[in-house]
Amino acid sequence: MSTDTLPRLDRAALPRLAPELRPVVAPAELRTCIVHFGLGAFHRAHQAVFTEHAAARSGEPWGIAAVAPRSTGTVRELRSQDCLYSLTEHHPDGDRTRVVGAVVGALAMGPEAAAVDALLTDPEVTVVTLTVTEKGYHRCPSTGGLDTLAGPVAADLAASSDGQLTTVVGRLAAALAARMRAGAPPVSVVSCDNMADNGAVLGRVVHDFVRASAWPDRARILDRLTESVSFPATVVDRIVPATSEAGRAAANAALGVRDALPVTGEPYRQWVLEDSFVAPRPRWELDGALFVPDVTPYQLTKLRLLNGSHSALAYLGTAAGLTTIAETMATGWGERLVRALCAEIAPTLPAGGPDPAAYADDLVVRFRNPSMHHRLRQIASDGSLKITERWLPALRELRARGTSTPVLELALAAWAHSTSTADAPADPATEALAACWRPATRPATTVRALLRVLGAADLADDDRLTAAVANRLPALRTGVVEF
Repeated sequence: MSTDTLPRLDRAALPRLAPELRPVVAPAELRTCIVHFGLGAFHRAHQAVFTEHAAARSGEPWGIAAVAPRSTGTVRELRSQDCLYSLTEHHPDGDRTRVVGAVVGALAMGPEAAAVDALLTDPEVTVVTLTVTEKGYHRCPSTGGLDTLAGPVAADLAASSDGQLTTVVGRLAAALAARMRAGAPPVSVVSCDNMADNGAVLGRVVHDFVRASAWPDRARILDRLTESVSFPATVVDRIVPATSEAGRAAANAALGVRDALPVTGEPYRQWVLEDSFVAPRPRWELDGALFVPDVTPYQLTKLRLLNGSHSALAYLGTAAGLTTIAETMATGWGERLVRALCAEIAPTLPAGGPDPAAYADDLVVRFRNPSMHHRLRQIASDGSLKITERWLPALRELRARGTSTPVLELALAAWAHSTSTADAPADPATEALAACWRPATRPATTVRALLRVLGAADLADDDRLTAAVANRLPALRTGVVEF
């Protein structure tokens, strides 16, 4: 039977599924206790799974209302399925599919602003989580704080707290202000995005928004935020590739019902959280989450080794004409790149985290998984934001010590090359990056200009670095990756 003729996945379909395909908790027994911003695949394959298992093992009704900042289509599809969707784990020996039931509501942030605000001020909601990517925080590259001059942020500040707010930061800040005014209980707001110090970053941009607002009681709100809202730092880890049409069809065939929003992921998943919650939370530790006083060692290891290697593989693999991580790892240089990059960056990592060599071993196994089809283009998107977190801090530290950085230079050259092509990966700074290539200047001058777009004037002024990066470009233009 064609999967197009299958019945739709919804709660009425659950009894017809085999027990191993059903959610591990009855969705009807959950209540909205968590609001999550971001309806993307990563949240549905990571935090939602941890939350579902925590609810099942603790008997507590932790349900999630997911808010889509932009995609009303995803909200519509999810509602049509009673907020159910499937997760397929790609194990080397075969796929395993089941339905996830942790999400109990889906809202579109703009059209349903009043409902979103009502949830964020509800005393029963004690946790707010976010996966909105780095660009969703609207940070100023030079200060790290909120870019109040950015068009969407400036418009939100002018709109104050009405339904016209379009940024997650503005919507969250306005709702938290309303929660503080109403005297609602404390709440923990948890960034799950791949940024160093993501909790502090989120706390800062929220406070900056309130500080820049025209609200007459903003000083009192800031005081209340300090007392009643915490912003724990986290480290999230699971490779979640975009679901292909073949993957969609396979999930539907495994279930025997039609799922419009299937997600896929590797078997591995990790969640490390700063133990600074000020309000009740799910017992995620029952599903393996780790609560620690300081996530920094884990965070930097993940950002610089896993995410850093991922970005390097994406840009170098694309230059070599490849399309997925697994294909790139199957080359003669893929594994060597991962191990060499990890070894080069390891001296910049603080003590107390995973062993870098063992971590590199695990990365090689994970990246080689032949069942995973993680597309390089997906990983390469938003590079101007990602590599400033993943590569540049380590590059600065190593060069300040006088340590050579050949692998980072190669990776940086591959990124630079990607910005010169007609089909450059999607990036918020696409126009500024492309403009760096238009003057007929020496390659090192172009590299300097690209680094300045990243806000890395210090690296742009490093003549030895820019020359080394520029010297790598000719080989990359011919698709050759040289160590």
